Formats: sequence, structure tokens, C-alpha cells
Amino acid sequence: MTHDRLDLVTKLYQPSGWPRVLQAASGTPSPAPLVVDLDPTTFCDLACPECISGKLLNQGRFTPERLVALAEELVALSVRAVVLIGGGEPLAHRGTRRVLTILGEAGLAIGVVTNGTMIKQNLAELAKYATWVRVSMDAGTAETYGLFRPDRKGRSVFDKVVGNMRLLAAEKKGALGYSFLVMSRREPDGRTVTNHHEVLRAAELAHDIGCDYFETKAMFDDDHHIVQVPTEILESVDRQLADAARLESDRFQLVNSSTLASLRTRVGPVQPKDYHRCRIAELRTLITPSGVYVCSYHRGNPLARIGDAVTDDLADIWQDSDRGIVDPSRDCRFHCARHGSNLELERIDRRETDGPPLSQDYDPFI
Repeated sequence: MTHDRLDLVTKLYQPSGWPRVLQAASGTPSPAPLVVDLDPTTFCDLACPECISGKLLNQGRFTPERLVALAEELVALSVRAVVLIGGGEPLAHRGTRRVLTILGEAGLAIGVVTNGTMIKQNLAELAKYATWVRVSMDAGTAETYGLFRPDRKGRSVFDKVVGNMRLLAAEKKGALGYSFLVMSRREPDGRTVTNHHEVLRAAELAHDIGCDYFETKAMFDDDHHIVQVPTEILESVDRQLADAARLESDRFQLVNSSTLASLRTRVGPVQPKDYHRCRIAELRTLITPSGVYVCSYHRGNPLARIGDAVTDDLADIWQDSDRGIVDPSRDCRFHCARHGSNLELERIDRRETDGPPLSQDYDPFI
């Protein structure tokens, strides 16, 4: 049976996570998160103009020793899945290979969000342990890649990243994804540069590389609101995706993010919420060198910081912190991928749904 990797609501009903889901639904503090986003470092070797974490870059990293200890603490807490991600590039930290090994050998599911420039140095561990690796590409040619994802010297490393992806595609046990963020910007000389015209070409390249999926997403602004795009751009993207549908098979999938769906329905940049506590914050959290935060949407927000993982044990941070310090009705008016999951947890609390109808686990990344 094939499951939608973006159906976060259904994922709540997997049996191994159900006890903690019930606790979160009832408002009871959970003993540990099920999923952790982990930023090993804030360093990045690229200089993307549209980087949503640009203000948070180059502000610290975990020492290799502390990063290893964090991995061991995640295992001890019975965390089910870890996403290596970041305001920086997670594979840039020399301790990441050891983290992949510790988590993988302990049986945790591992996701990696990367720019792909350092896949080769981490190839053995990624191929053996990663449940999925998603490479942020945002282009189908080296020229467009250089406009939106230049390195620190302004060069395009597109060919290097594609070569790295081919290496991983040949050896991987998990899934490999090609991520395309639809972007445009106005240059100082008045020109508008965009990448939307390369969606089809990028999808064809992803298929040729040996990726398992191609994901198209909308762009966020610095406050995580979805950036609206002109109708003609959205129509162009949809035409290209319709053409790319011929590439789909059991081994290659086109994935449309919820952000792109929001553009199609013109819901606007604001997603109102009428609840005051994020129940998902009991099930998923973010760990960075600058602090532990309620969630990745609030990376770097001091008002959503619940601890310091540089100095303190994760179990102590979790036990002593209040994950209710963020009020979604006030602080989360952006598009949140887990809004539907929060509404479902309310339904579970009201007993409007039965127990987990799923007989087995299939994807712990709730």
C-alpha cells in the first residue's frame, strides 16, 4: 500500500506513536517528542538570496562531542524519528556522520534536508541509514541554480550537486527527493528573475538522476507567510507538472506540497487559528545550537525557546519546559503544515474518532 508522505493527519494513527498522541490530544505533557528536527550547525557553504534562515546563519554549532551526546540522548528518550536540517547545512558538520550511525544503528528513522554539496563526503552513512534525503535544488539548469543558490563566491555548483545525487541514487536504501521552491525576485536594475519555467526540466532531471520523488513548493517570506505569485506563473507551473505526470511510476512520484495547494486555492498568506495551544508541540520539537525551540517555524524566536541543548541534557529540558508558551491564535498566523494535525488532535480529545485504525507503522515523520 502506498501512503501519501504529506498526509500528516493519518500518520497520527500509527500504533507505536498512539500512546503519546493520546497524551498530546488530552493536553497531558508527553514524556518525549516523537520527532525531532536537529540543526547540527548554522554554517552554510551557499549564499542563497532568498534563504529564510539568512539572519540565523553562522551563529554557532555543536561541538562534535556534544552532537554525539545529543544523538545518544535522543535514542534514550525513545524518539522515533530525527530530521537533520537547519538554518545551516547539516552535512557541513564533521560530526554528522557519527550521528547518522548512532541513530541508524538504534533503529531511528532519519530524514536529511541538504543542499547536496557534501553528499559525497557523507555518502556511506547516508546510503545506509537515511530513511530519506531531500535535496534543495530549485532549478533545472546550472544558470538558474546560480541565480538562486550561488556559493559564497557567487558560482553555480549545480553540476557538482547533480553528480552527488547520482552517487547517492546508486547506493541508497532510503528515498531521494528533488525539491523545487518556486521563486522570483526583482533585481536592482528592475529585471525580474524567476525559476518557474524550469519545473518540467527539473522533474525530468530528477527522474533521470534516479530520485524517488520530485516536490514542488511555494516560497515563504521571513515570517513564514506564503508568498503569493501571479496567476500566469502558477498556471505555468501546473502545465509543467501535468506534462511531468508521464514520468510517474511506482518508483517516481510527483509531490505537491500543501503550500502550492494554498496558492491554487488563493487562501492568502494568513492561516487563522482559533486554538491557543499547539498540541503538536508535545510530539515534535527543534534543537539548534542557539537553543531548543517549540517548533521549526519559530527557529531563533526567543519567545519560543524552551532550553539550551549546548549545556543541558535533553531529558531535563523536556521535563522542565512549557511547550505552551506559543499561542497559535496569536503567534502562528502563517501557513503551518501541522494545522490539520492540531485540529485532528482536538477531535481525538473529544472522542470523535476511534483508536488507531492502522495495523502497522509506515512513516514516523508526523
